[in-house]
Amino acid sequence: MRLADTPTPVRASAETNAVPADPGESPVTDPGDSGPLHVFAAALAAFKAGAAAVAEVRDDLTFEDLPAPKRLAPQAVAIAVTAYRDGVEAGTGRLVLLHDPAGQESWTGTFRLVAQVYADVEEEMAADPLLGEVGWSWLTDALDLHAPGYSAPSGTVTRVITEGYGAKSDEPPTTAFELRASWCPADDEIDGSVASWCDLLVAAAGLPAQPPGTLALNARAHGPTGRRRRR
Repeated sequence: MRLADTPTPVRASAETNAVPADPGESPVTDPGDSGPLHVFAAALAAFKAGAAAVAEVRDDLTFEDLPAPKRLAPQAVAIAVTAYRDGVEAGTGRLVLLHDPAGQESWTGTFRLVAQVYADVEEEMAADPLLGEVGWSWLTDALDLHAPGYSAPSGTVTRVITEGYGAKSDEPPTTAFELRASWCPADDEIDGSVASWCDLLVAAAGLPAQPPGTLALNARAHGPTGRRRRR
């Protein structure tokens, strides 16, 4: 049910691992305030801040570092999150921020977020033909709230049925929900994208949108008309 071979979660840790370009990949050589290194450093800070802001208001989510992919983009950083219901694991997620100063095909900017969320669901919910549409709306609604400048979203929703055989034949079948998605965030909405990913996991895991007795994580303000770019 967990992300394969991930380490034990660390409570409310928003630390992440940034990966520089491999020698054979588009090197980043400009260290100036307006250069690619500075741009990624600012994005990395926002990425960490987004996780820290969620950890501050939710004690049912824990964050941990993940090794970032090295060949998808010149720079990358990754984190994982685990959701708990009454102290029992209810879902997991993974989020990767990619940065390529030159952009990539199908990207609308220099950043791309790649997200995954997995959670156990009731059999009736897994059988609902609207699960895919509803699951996708959990993500887009969260993005509309926290990071409305996103663009070029793409993804899949999968119903997972696990049945045991042989030595595991006595184990009852389980059903789960998995969503994999990617999108291009606005440069100043990376922290909001992290919050959106967490909202997605909260919805999939059946947790309260906001735990009682905690401070609300406010949506970002973007003025009267917002910054939404229609997809």
